[in-house]
Amino acid sequence: MHKSGFVNIIGNPNVGKSTLMNQLVGEKLSIITSKAQTTRHRIMGVVSGEDFQIVYSDTPGILKPSYKLQESMMKFVTGAITDADVILFVTDTVEESDRAAEILARLKKTSIPVIVVVNKVDLSNPADLEALVEKWHAELPEARIVPVSAKEQFNIEPLFQTILDLLPEGPAYYPKDTLTDKTLRFFASEIIREKILKFYDKEIPYSCEIAIEEYKEEPTIDRIAATIYVSRDSQKGIVIGHKGEKLKKVGRAAREDMEAFLDKKVFLQLYVKVNDDWRNNDRELRRFGYELE
Repeated sequence: MHKSGFVNIIGNPNVGKSTLMNQLVGEKLSIITSKAQTTRHRIMGVVSGEDFQIVYSDTPGILKPSYKLQESMMKFVTGAITDADVILFVTDTVEESDRAAEILARLKKTSIPVIVVVNKVDLSNPADLEALVEKWHAELPEARIVPVSAKEQFNIEPLFQTILDLLPEGPAYYPKDTLTDKTLRFFASEIIREKILKFYDKEIPYSCEIAIEEYKEEPTIDRIAATIYVSRDSQKGIVIGHKGEKLKKVGRAAREDMEAFLDKKVFLQLYVKVNDDWRNNDRELRRFGYELE
């Protein structure tokens, strides 16, 4: 008997969806920072065994869109509720948000199996955790509740077994050695974006988008040229920094991560350009890989 299926991960920003995805897949496919809206695309990770294949999908955090970029991000989320074989709804022990009310209403009506993953149990105590589990049992009576700590790798194996139990029988969707549906270009851009989220404050990370202009694979080195697009002239100066120091710092950290990810040398060139209001421009959003329809 061979089991296979699509397991989609949804939830509010900052509950640990990307960390959980990376633990389940065993590879760093989703970027992780403490800032909200880290994940903008739907990122797929494939885990295969002799008698199973799980296709995980990490999605952006649930939010109320204020521009077209965010509308596209929410399309990834709503799509993830309808095309899954198993839904992982990730919450945690500290969030107090009602942003997921609309999504929860849809989960109550779905016939797709739902697992509520209560993350960050390392920040809780047994009594509070028990009350939280009871709360989720009342909220979603049909769902399975699994407490975990993705950061501490606690209870990941039981969660994996629960997912496996709920998967339908079926053939593998991808070759067994597939890790993701994304290209090396995509991961290069995500690594650069992670560094921007790490090294800049306020609105800068949310105003930036990365375009990989060139990606040449050579036997011993990958040569990558990327443009960081910002929304305003003033942001360009902030990203570059005094004498280009800030941009060099981003480039150095991104190159090191790329080399670790690719297991080979990387030559990385970064440029910064202004692209007015790209977050509301249909043509530009499509160019950056967002779905608008």
